[in-house]
Amino acid sequence: MSHPYPPHLKNFSYVGRYRYFLTFCCIKGTQPFKHKSAVDLVLRQILRAAGEKAFEIIAYCFMPDHLHLLVSGGNDTADCRAFIKAAKQYSGYYHRRELRHSLWQRYGYEHVIREDIEQGATIRYILDNPVRAGIVKTAAEYPFTGSNCHTMSELVQLATASDEAKIPR
Repeated sequence: MSHPYPPHLKNFSYVGRYRYFLTFCCIKGTQPFKHKSAVDLVLRQILRAAGEKAFEIIAYCFMPDHLHLLVSGGNDTADCRAFIKAAKQYSGYYHRRELRHSLWQRYGYEHVIREDIEQGATIRYILDNPVRAGIVKTAAEYPFTGSNCHTMSELVQLATASDEAKIPR
């Protein structure tokens, strides 16, 4: 019988200097990230977990009912599973304490990023998510995207660099 959630890669440890595209989904029917106070509260806890578990948050986007993260292990012992657990546990605890309801679905999605081109495409996907959803007309208008290691203009540059790398010369 298959699991009702996406399985982790069988032959991959999730430990080391790898990059991951993560999606955490909110409990069905809730849209807590329409509110700046919820975004700020959860972002503080995600950043806390990142600091403790040696991860950089390359890019993030809080959509009304889910969160996209592009993260990178900062050393050879950085454990993505430990980061995910801490990030969801800390943010879920403080969200429930402040707002009186659960935050995350039990399982999320992760994708190991293999190349700089894939990183750029992932950043572009993250930044354009609110545009595709019809929330804003341009990515620059959306207040709930960012990074703990790049400015917004650097993120845009990283996203467009992947397009330039694909152009045959």
